[in-house]
Amino acid sequence: MQLHEVKSEHPGRKSKRVGRGGKRGTTSGHGQKGQKSRAGKSIKPNVREMLLRFPKLRGINFKSTKAKVYPISLDMLGKVVENKEVVTLQWLLKKRLAKKSGGKSPSVKILDGKVEFTKVITVKGVSVSESAKKRILDQGGTIE
Repeated sequence: MQLHEVKSEHPGRKSKRVGRGGKRGTTSGHGQKGQKSRAGKSIKPNVREMLLRFPKLRGINFKSTKAKVYPISLDMLGKVVENKEVVTLQWLLKKRLAKKSGGKSPSVKILDGKVEFTKVITVKGVSVSESAKKRILDQGGTIE
């Protein structure tokens, strides 16, 4: 016997094709109706659809790196501050003119107001606008 004389045991027999009828009936083990019984039955995860809805802002977890600046006017300070008092960031937090956000200390800037400011104060470690600086210095206050 030679190789060209060897014949198959089951000539013409094809491999079973799953999902196309056969002995399992028309559904072929996929059940009836519904998304899972269709061809190409992959279900997309919800996370992908959510990601597509978000705008592209340097990744999904983008948060602004700039510190939020809380403006405090001289009008507000005039109501709370005493004469010859030192205004610091801790003092502003104690008087609740500024508040911490997310455990970080806030960035505060003192701005000029509309009402006349008549008190002598010392400002330490807080940024002050040019017009507010002029008004504080005119009253005899200091800025460090």
